Amino acid sequence: MLAAACTPSAAPGTPHPAGDPANGRSASETVTVRDPQLEQRIARLELRLLERDAQLEELQARLDEARREVVRAMAKLQTLASRAEAASAMAEAEIALQSLKTAAAPLAAQETGQATQLLRQSSVEFNKQNYGGALYLANQAKSVVGASRSGASGVRGPLRPGEVLFALPLRLETVNRSNVRVGPGAGYAVAFTLETGAPVVGYSYADQWVHIGDEAGRSGWMFQTLVGRRQTR
Repeated sequence: MLAAACTPSAAPGTPHPAGDPANGRSASETVTVRDPQLEQRIARLELRLLERDAQLEELQARLDEARREVVRAMAKLQTLASRAEAASAMAEAEIALQSLKTAAAPLAAQETGQATQLLRQSSVEFNKQNYGGALYLANQAKSVVGASRSGASGVRGPLRPGEVLFALPLRLETVNRSNVRVGPGAGYAVAFTLETGAPVVGYSYADQWVHIGDEAGRSGWMFQTLVGRRQTR
């Protein structure tokens, strides 16, 4: 008993180190918790960023075209198009516009309005006998129609539930060798495979899946992390 009484004991209030069984607690551990909703939101924001980049590129292209238009207007005094050339271009633009209205009216309302306005301006210039200006505006109308058809070509049939169209087609490329599926999900069958760096165009998205088309005219769905902005080479 005397020996037991002489045995030193821990002073009252002395803290035990973390993980010491004496305090009945184990060392704390860091646990990573995945939030599917947060990850999905981040993925959508990344897609929207790609969309905004494409819009900026489109606006820059329009600005460049406006500058070229000024140059053409200045050169108009030296090289005037013939009346027949202008009339032919206007007729071709009108036919293309009517075809667009019939084939893709719900998806191309903005482009249809823009092409219609360009054709009206072309007619005004034609009546003023400014055949060079009329020809230029008619060709611009045809370009708008052609771009709209190209953008709509990647959409096959009606949109799926939850599918959202991009404001304009996105120039993308694959970041790895990737499977392209027939639907937006890993449970869908593989339609074809693309190699790393393959150029594709993104048309829409559903959750974290992007609806794409390739240069061979094929289309399908890819997981968002498998595509990125196309690099300028």
